[in-house]
Amino acid sequence: MDYGTFRGLYTLFLLIIMIAIVVWAFSKRRKASFDEAANLIFADEEHSADNKNAGAKR
Repeated sequence: MDYGTFRGLYTLFLLIIMIAIVVWAFSKRRKASFDEAANLIFADEEHSADNKNAGAKR
């Protein structure tokens, strides 16, 4: 096996890995968990706003 063949097989391997990651990321089974992760930043702000309001009521 010469160097050109090795580089071709390595490129094919990387292409297959990239396609697998894209399929995994855009699969419908993962959508709910990705949506939940995307909204975590907003949940933290709501939680800290609740704590600030609770402290002002004392």
